[in-house]
Amino acid sequence: MKYYIIAGEASGDLHGSNLIKALKANDAAAEFRFWGGDLMAEASGEKPVKHYKDLAFMGFLEVAKNLPTILRNIKFCKNDIAYWKPDALVLIDYPGFNLRIAEFAKKSGFKVVYYISPQLWAWKEGRVKTIRKFVDEMLVILPFEKDFYRKHQVSAKFVGHPLLDAISDLQPIDCEEFKSYNHLGEKEIIALLPGSRKQEVEKMLDIMLSVRKRFPQYQFVIAGAPGLPREFYEKFTDENVKFVSNKTYDLLRCAKAALVTSGTATLETALLNVPEVVCYKGSAISFAIGKMLVKNIRFISLVNLIMDREVVRELIQEELTTENLVRELSLILGENRGRILEDYATLREKLGGKGASEKASEVIVNL
Repeated sequence: MKYYIIAGEASGDLHGSNLIKALKANDAAAEFRFWGGDLMAEASGEKPVKHYKDLAFMGFLEVAKNLPTILRNIKFCKNDIAYWKPDALVLIDYPGFNLRIAEFAKKSGFKVVYYISPQLWAWKEGRVKTIRKFVDEMLVILPFEKDFYRKHQVSAKFVGHPLLDAISDLQPIDCEEFKSYNHLGEKEIIALLPGSRKQEVEKMLDIMLSVRKRFPQYQFVIAGAPGLPREFYEKFTDENVKFVSNKTYDLLRCAKAALVTSGTATLETALLNVPEVVCYKGSAISFAIGKMLVKNIRFISLVNLIMDREVVRELIQEELTTENLVRELSLILGENRGRILEDYATLREKLGGKGASEKASEVIVNL
């Protein structure tokens, strides 16, 4: 069968690649056309129609500025789907784009699967109506999402979280060898995950690195984003601040603790058993608008949302200061470390074990 898959971000590329592998295992005649990244290209053996790095616009102002490009992409995507005529369209998160494509595809007679729900439980809840009307199968990866959709008369299937698949497939790592190969020092590592977009990374690294002189016994190592060149990070590095590219999981597995920008990386860090402080600081205008739109949400990190309590400390906007970071980093390196690791074990149980990609592929093939 022919599968058209759309992922608009780095995390979607990861989950899309694992889904492609599972679809190939369940359907020997599987053909793929996709919007995504290098991981999906490697899994499918095909090049992306559009790379996610050309699609990722962050914040209300950036989206508004790039609206003509976004509209051109939507028109192109609709025409491409109509031309290729897939047996199933698989949408991965990326709601502003994908929900428009879902409506077009359903009206055009294509089967539509949504894998990895948009965070409608946080904001834009009205989009559920679009999903109810234009999506044939809703596959969710967070345990509370099934109840959310049931409340809105949408039958959703909880397949587990695909990050457990990605992490369980990792080979053991020799951290001394990792340090040597990447020209890192012998000190223990504090990993810095500042995000994936240039503007975001610059803002987050400035505040994250402001604590380094208070922790001279550690080396700080930046996890480079796939879409940003090595040269971009050089201005942030020195003898005690290093950089690795496309090796985030290996870096985390060798780290003592991490400072992480909010997003999927907060959950990845927890599943790799690394105590973390969650950081977020956006533009004042975008944050103010977002705060008005988000409803009834106590936390911004997936770890705390899934556990429905504070497991990891979140420092947001004005709370994200050097002194607060120093205090919280000291705590996760010391007295809070054991408690956090115990909570991480409970988190993994809540996520339902590995096999999300296989379960999702079975539903899609059967559809």
